[in-house]
Amino acid sequence: MSSQEKTLATGTKGDEGKKLKAEQAKTDGEYVPGVGAARNWITADGSSGFKAEPGRYHLYVGHFCPNCHRCFLTLSLKGLFDVISVDVCSFRHNDEKGFEFVPEIPGCTEDTVNGKKFIGDIYSMVGINQRSIPVLWDKKTGTIVSNESAEIIRMLNCEFNEWAKESIDLYPPSLQKEIEEFNAWIYAEINIGVYKAGFAKSQEAYDSAVRVLFNALDRLEELLAKRRFLCGNQLTEADVRLFPTLFRFDHVYFICFKCNKRMIRDYEHLCGYVRDVYQQMGVANASNMEHCTHGYFSISGNKIVPIGPDFDFNEPTQRSEMK
Repeated sequence: MSSQEKTLATGTKGDEGKKLKAEQAKTDGEYVPGVGAARNWITADGSSGFKAEPGRYHLYVGHFCPNCHRCFLTLSLKGLFDVISVDVCSFRHNDEKGFEFVPEIPGCTEDTVNGKKFIGDIYSMVGINQRSIPVLWDKKTGTIVSNESAEIIRMLNCEFNEWAKESIDLYPPSLQKEIEEFNAWIYAEINIGVYKAGFAKSQEAYDSAVRVLFNALDRLEELLAKRRFLCGNQLTEADVRLFPTLFRFDHVYFICFKCNKRMIRDYEHLCGYVRDVYQQMGVANASNMEHCTHGYFSISGNKIVPIGPDFDFNEPTQRSEMK
C-alpha cells in the first residue's frame, strides 16, 4: 500500500484527511473513495497475532469489483488457492446489506464459511458497519483480518511463500521504491480516476477528472513503449493494481463512467500491455468480464448490459521480445 493511501486510511491524520476531502467534495463535486475499517496484518511468524497458516484464512470477493480482482489475481499468480479458500459474491446488491451470495449465478458461490446471505451480515458478526469487498476472514478466531485490498495483496504475496506453488515475487526488494511510486500516482489518477469521472457531481469536477485520467494513460502509453511491464521485464504488484482498471476500461468505464475520450484499444502499447498481462499464467482464470459488465450495468439505469466492444485479450503480442 502506498504511503499516500496509508495517510488517508490510518490514524488522526487519516481522519482529518478524509474530512478535508469530504468537505472539498461538497463544493466541487469530487468523488471521495471509502477507507477500509479492518486493518490487521498476517505475518509468516505470527508476531502480529495473525499467523500465516494453510486453511486458516478465507477470502470473500466479487469478480465485478476491481479491488477484489487484484486480490484474486494475486492468489492465482502465487498459486495459493489450496491455502486460502474463496467465496464469490454475486453482483446483486442490497442497499442495507451489500452484495448477495447467489450460487445459482455461474461463477458465484454461497457463503461456505459463515452461511450468510449478504456480505453485510459478515460485517455485522464483528460489529463493523461496512459493506465493501474484498474481505479477508480468519476462520480460527472468527473475525475480519482486513478489508483493504492493497494490504491484502501485499500479505498474500509476502507472508504465504512457504505454501505458494509459484515462485513469483510481486514485491521484490530491489523494485519496492519504484513499485510504491507507481502505486501512488496510478491509484490516484487511474484506479480512482475513473470513479472521479464517473461519480463527479459537477461539470467542473468531471472535466478535471477526465483530464487527469487521460494524461495518466498517455504517460503510461509512452512508458510502455519502452518496457514490457511497469517496472521492466518482471510482473510486479504495480501491474496487479493497474490491470483490473485497464481490463474493465473499454467495456465499462468508457461507457458507464463517461471516460470516452479514447479506448484502451486506441493505444498501441497500452493495448498490447493489457493483452500481455492477461496472457500470463493464472491471469485469465482470475478475470471474469461477464461479471464485470453485469456488475456495473445490470444493477443500474435500465439494467441493459451492452454487448460490446469486441476485444480479443488472447491476440498475440510481441512484448515478450522487449528488452
